[in-house]
This record gives sequence, structure tokens and C-alpha cells, in this order.
Amino acid sequence: MAWDFTTDPEFQEKLDWIDEFVKNEVEPLDLAFSSHLVYDRTHEIHRTIIPPLQEQVKKQGLWACHLGPDLGGLGFGQLKLALMNEILGRSSFAPMVFGCQAPDSGNAEILAHYGTDEQKAKYLQPLLDGKIVSCYSMTEPQAGSDPQEFKCRVTRDGDEYVIDGEKWFSSNFRYASFAIVMAVSDPDVPVYQGTSMMLVPTDTPGIEIIRNVGLGNEKAGEGSHAYVRYNQVRVPAENLLGGEGQAFAIAQTRLGGGRIHHAMRTVGSCQRALDMMCERALSRVTQGEVLAKKQMVQEKIADSYIQLAQFRLMVMHAAWTLDQVGSKTGRMEIAMVKVLTPQVLHDIVYRALHIHGSLGTSNEMPLMGMWAMMPVMGIADGPTEVHKVTVARQVLKSYKPSEGMFPSAHLPPRIEAARKKFADLLEHEVAQH
Repeated sequence: MAWDFTTDPEFQEKLDWIDEFVKNEVEPLDLAFSSHLVYDRTHEIHRTIIPPLQEQVKKQGLWACHLGPDLGGLGFGQLKLALMNEILGRSSFAPMVFGCQAPDSGNAEILAHYGTDEQKAKYLQPLLDGKIVSCYSMTEPQAGSDPQEFKCRVTRDGDEYVIDGEKWFSSNFRYASFAIVMAVSDPDVPVYQGTSMMLVPTDTPGIEIIRNVGLGNEKAGEGSHAYVRYNQVRVPAENLLGGEGQAFAIAQTRLGGGRIHHAMRTVGSCQRALDMMCERALSRVTQGEVLAKKQMVQEKIADSYIQLAQFRLMVMHAAWTLDQVGSKTGRMEIAMVKVLTPQVLHDIVYRALHIHGSLGTSNEMPLMGMWAMMPVMGIADGPTEVHKVTVARQVLKSYKPSEGMFPSAHLPPRIEAARKKFADLLEHEVAQH
């Protein structure tokens, strides 16, 4: 029997290095530069500041740890990644400095699993080297992430495939060198067998960015989530990823890891909010005493600490499960942490914001920006409701309906059965009285 909550000393040293490195070298980037520059490879920081930091990470053997050694990573399991990512979650730039930023990490995984040698050389290797960024172009304006409602088509035409249709919220398209586009290749079969994925260079003729959509706290035109129209876009047949009709299976390979990695990094974000909350409670004086002595403030701190501890343990358990059985068998564990991620982020960040008062709502604290990520976490890689359905269906598989008219917990027949089982003793007690 194995049951342990410890980290081996050698890996703990790595975690300690990551913690100090992110605090001293990476987090300052978040204060000096806009977060969209994480993906904008034309900016000067990607020539002067970022590469030396990435070299330090590589020297520590911590570059692209989600991938196997044959692809330049260490092949860390999900449990080690969870311990790493809760530190990286404190900074927008940290995942990129460590070679594991989304969506590139997920795109790299599916290229590693399904790409041909030529595709890996052209798309995967530059991605792993940090020279380019990529885009995952899946959702559609009328369908969201529901592939049953997709209208974007891809058809074979000789030695080429032709893509025609629109895609919505194709994150980082404006900075990407290529996009992985999911489109309907056979409308006459169920969508789970009739969609395919294509590797599409973003400078291919016929691609039209209708507009770049921003998040709610960004000004119009400043966003990086493209609304894209593919106007008879032609790509070579060898740009098919996997095989025709395999897009759904490929997507599940990609999305499972992405979902749990969001949760891992949210642990770090919530810890950061809790740290701010506790510091504020010990520093701010009102009505003659520090906030930390107010029972309602103590309640907020206790609730936040307990909630974060529960969430972190669930994330760790999900990561451990994936290491043991893989993402397909661990679907329920992934779905559970995905459901909790936006709720825990909302609750803890809001409490921290509230304790900071007007300062918490201002642009002089990071809390409003952190809170704005809550609805994103509830939608990214599938809405919360879909994951609740997954959990419910998996739970119900271990149950069966009652055989009779009444539930199996119905007391009258159970009492009667218990009395029959202990009839001799019950009769003896009656005789004694």
C-alpha cells in the first residue's frame, strides 16, 4: 500500500529553485510589460530578455517538462507538473519561460502523438525551441465548442484540402505561425467520425481576421482572440493531422491535459490571492484594531484556506490518477477539477478583493484582473455544465435502479429483514421484559 503526501528531496530542490526564479526573474515581467507580449514574438523582449531566462530553465532541466525526453522534455508525470504549475500560475510569463504555455503545450502534445516526421520537423520543433507560437482554431460563432453544430468545412481537392468557414475565439492567432484547424470533413456521418484537423500556416492566402476580440477588461482592438474566416483556404494534403475523421479523438488527447493544467495554475493564483488577503488583514487598522482580529475577516481567511487546501488536494489526486491510468480513464477526475476551478478562483479572489476595499477594485492591485479570469476558466476547454454532466454520468455507472416499487433504502422492508436476522435475540429480550 502506498499513501504519501511528501515530495522527494531532489525534486523539492527543483521546486525551491523555480519558486525563487519565478519570484525574482519572471514576475517582474508581469509588472513591466503587457501580458499579450507573451505571444508577440516581434517584441524586443523575445530577443533580449526571454531567451536568457529560458536558457537558465534548460540548464536546470526544467524545459517543456510535459513532453518526453525524445522531444526535449523530461517526461514529468502530471503530479510533478502540478507541483511546478502551481508556482508558474503566479505569472503570465512563467509558462512561456518554462516552455509550457497554452495553447502551444497542448498543440505540441498532439503533434508529438499524431504528427508525421515532416510535420514534427516543420511545426513541432520550432514550437519546442520557443521560436514560434501556435493557435488552436476550433470553436465557431454559432456553435461554441459543440462540434455537432460546426459549419466550417474541409474538403479534399486533389493534392490539397480546402477549408471554408468561420472560427471564433482563435486565441493568439494574430501572433501565431500556424493554426490547428478543426473542421467538418464528412457531414454524412456522426460528427465524432466526420471531423478532421489541419495544420494551416497563418500566412496562407484566403485567411481573413474579421476582428481580434479582447476580454472584458481590454480595450476594443487590443484583444488577441481572433474571429477568423477561412475563404477557400488551400493547404497541401500532407497538412492533415492524424487521419480524416480523427479530429475528435485528437481533441480529447489535447484538451484533457489543458484542463488539468488550468487547474494546477489556478492553485497558484488562489495562493497568491490568499497571501494578499492575509497581509492586508494584518496591516489594515479599522475601529482601533487590525482587520485580522475581526471575526468576519477571520472567517474569510479560514474559508479561503480550507477551500484552497481541498482544491489543491483534488488537483493533486487528479494528477496522480492520470499518472496511474491516463487521461481517458481519468476523465471524471479531470472534469471534477475543471468544475471547481472557476468557483474556487471566484471565491478566494473576491474575498481578497473585498478585504482590500476600494484599493482591491482599483487598477493599482492585480485582484480585479485575477477575478476577471474566473468566467474564462468556466468556459475555456469546455463549459462547466458539460463537465458536471461527465461527472454525473461516470458516477451513475456504479449504481443500478431499485428492483421494487420503493427505493432500496426504504425502511419498512429493511427493518423487517433486520428483525428476522436477529429474531432469537429479540425474542430473548422480549422474554426478559
